Amino acid sequence: MTVSNPVDILVVDDHPLFRQGVVHSLEMDAGFRIVGEASSGEEALTLALALLPDVVLLDVNMPGWSGIVTAEKIALACPATAIVMLTGSEDKDKLLAALKAGARAYVLKGVSAKELAKVVRAAVAGEVYVSPSIAVEMLVSLTQGKAPNPLQELTDREREILALIGTGLTNREIGEKIFLSEKTIKHYVTNILQKLQVRSRVEAALLASRQNH
Repeated sequence: MTVSNPVDILVVDDHPLFRQGVVHSLEMDAGFRIVGEASSGEEALTLALALLPDVVLLDVNMPGWSGIVTAEKIALACPATAIVMLTGSEDKDKLLAALKAGARAYVLKGVSAKELAKVVRAAVAGEVYVSPSIAVEMLVSLTQGKAPNPLQELTDREREILALIGTGLTNREIGEKIFLSEKTIKHYVTNILQKLQVRSRVEAALLASRQNH
């Protein structure tokens, strides 16, 4: 963004001291212009409709409308405005709810001014951003309790070829057996290795035999 075309930002937080700190840190960047401040969701929606800012920086926990409710209302009323949640909450449910409500970024309040500026620019560009610490935690919780079976990712044809790999056949021999060209079999084998996240056909065959026992 050039100075002549700054990013218009509306900052929403019910704590005046924190809000002023955010405003001050963003104003240090010539590419940003703070067009308004609000201390509640209701006020934020009114200002967003009047000012049509490029970005709304929004606290999650506020009296009255929560940040999630506010994000949803602003996203509906001003679809061109990027919503960035700026919060102290590492609650994964709130993160998912915020993204579902239309927020493009979910940033923890300990973020540096430089990092926040980067996130704001990314949101304006249409990118989605989640603070790394909570993103990792969310991924871990999503994968916990699910014993992933990579073999389920394979198609019937890929399973058939994997079984033949397990018998020690070469690509050419497999091709002759199921009436496909060696080149086609090679393509299938590459896909199988990628899906199973293994480096060689030997590893793939071992994985298949382990799963079958």
